[in-house]
Amino acid sequence: RAFFLGARRGIEARVLPERSLDHQLLPVRGIHRGEWWSNLGVPFALVSSLASTLGIHSRIRPELVVVTGGYAGAPAGLVAAAMGTPLVLQEQNAWPGVTTRLLSRWAAQVHLGFAEALAKLPARARKVSRVSGCPIRTLPENVPDRRDVLLDMGFEPHRKLLLVTGGSQGSLALNELMLEAVRSVAAGERTALDEWQVIWMTGPTHHASIIEELSSCGDPQWVRAVPYIGDMPRVQGATNLALSRAGAMTTSEFLAWGVPAILVPLPTSAENHQVLNARALQEAGAAVYLDQEGLTAEVLWGTIAGLAEDPQALATMSERARERSRPDATSDIVGEIVGLLPDPKPGGGQ
Repeated sequence: RAFFLGARRGIEARVLPERSLDHQLLPVRGIHRGEWWSNLGVPFALVSSLASTLGIHSRIRPELVVVTGGYAGAPAGLVAAAMGTPLVLQEQNAWPGVTTRLLSRWAAQVHLGFAEALAKLPARARKVSRVSGCPIRTLPENVPDRRDVLLDMGFEPHRKLLLVTGGSQGSLALNELMLEAVRSVAAGERTALDEWQVIWMTGPTHHASIIEELSSCGDPQWVRAVPYIGDMPRVQGATNLALSRAGAMTTSEFLAWGVPAILVPLPTSAENHQVLNARALQEAGAAVYLDQEGLTAEVLWGTIAGLAEDPQALATMSERARERSRPDATSDIVGEIVGLLPDPKPGGGQ
């Protein structure tokens, strides 16, 4: 049996009820850097969350607690440490967050998505850490043939695909830069990529305005703007180059598919995680990192065009991405975790 704890303000507040999973949402809150006044309620929320978690822990008596790095997992990790329950951490980012760094001293196992994170952990935690990668939704071998995917989406199968995504809600900054670039190409001011086509996940909020803007510049047929992509692994498997933020889960999927990426990290990500993720992948040769501050459509499109017109560079980046990937992360982590569980009791059904 699995029981989930999450934050009332997190995405889990929507996902857990939708999937009818046993859960409880806590008032725990993250720390806002630069806005000290918004942190006044954080200690009270933490104390309340610890009390609730202690009650849940005493009631269900878990044999193992798994924390995935965010602030929402801090109460569960602290209670597990206090109660002597085996604790496992899974940290996705190149720089381990505050929760991971705090809890790692009591962890039985620490699973890392980036090798760069290892040196940032306390010495004791490094002894129980391993670079397992981040679990991904679909393994590459389970994705349909690229030609079939492109035909299903209404694309030409012989042309290469650029995926533009700012995450499920979209990115206003990326959308504005991309829109300006498309306008300039449509006006003949910048190089058109004749062998390429673009699928652009705008996010639901921005979609209508972007469709209107595309229409005003001639509705270029090589660009398709969609509000959301439900089966992202399917599209990633057909992608030749991606323009994206640098979240750990997204970049892990790019690595698994061997997708070269241009990464524009979210400037407000916690502890600058996305910037550090992007830098790590650029140093590995799997991505190009562009800072959002001062980024222009001219520079962005120049970077896209430069890679699109250099098949050897794309091939090398794809190879480096696959070298960094760990598509079996889910099974590897589960295999390690199972080793911490007691042997099942005869006749037990859990």
